[in-house]
Amino acid sequence: MSTSESTRPATLDATTLRELIDSGRTPRLLDVRTPAEFETIHIPGAYNVPLDLLKEHREELCNHLDEDVVLICRSGARATQAEQALAGVGLPNLKVLDGGMLAWQAANAPVKQGAPRWDLERQVRLVAGSIVLLSILGSVSVPGLKWVAGFIGAGLTFAAVTNTCAMGMMLSKLPYNRGASCDLDTIVGQLRGGRA
Repeated sequence: MSTSESTRPATLDATTLRELIDSGRTPRLLDVRTPAEFETIHIPGAYNVPLDLLKEHREELCNHLDEDVVLICRSGARATQAEQALAGVGLPNLKVLDGGMLAWQAANAPVKQGAPRWDLERQVRLVAGSIVLLSILGSVSVPGLKWVAGFIGAGLTFAAVTNTCAMGMMLSKLPYNRGASCDLDTIVGQLRGGRA
């Protein structure tokens, strides 16, 4: 078995997760997207535990996750990072929803919808594209601005290679992407009380 295969997280497809939920054997569903993304659309019964908060407080959260856990994000990348963080503190029975919310919605599975907002990936594309466009246009007057576009291009390349995104992490901290429920005490209270 190669190293990449041995570190690949266990996954669960949308159909199997839906069957578990329908049969009354619902695992603990942790949605690691931003509160704004979660409020826009999520799986009923899921708990919102933003990735940055999960990484920072994984040991404390681990104390409240003693059953099967399915990690959810938009496409699977952030959920995989969450799986690595929780597995690192010894939490067993972790699975990542294969394809994330995109796959869940494609399977026409039930969702709870709120006010529509832009997901984090779309925000990154807007900010990165705007910076590149403005720096190229501005380089007509200030030639050195073209290097800003090059820096953004290098950052996007690094983000793709490492499957991380510094711009996304920064954008996730903006008030637009935060919600009242993204503090540790509220999340622990919900997990302890068993209500999403």
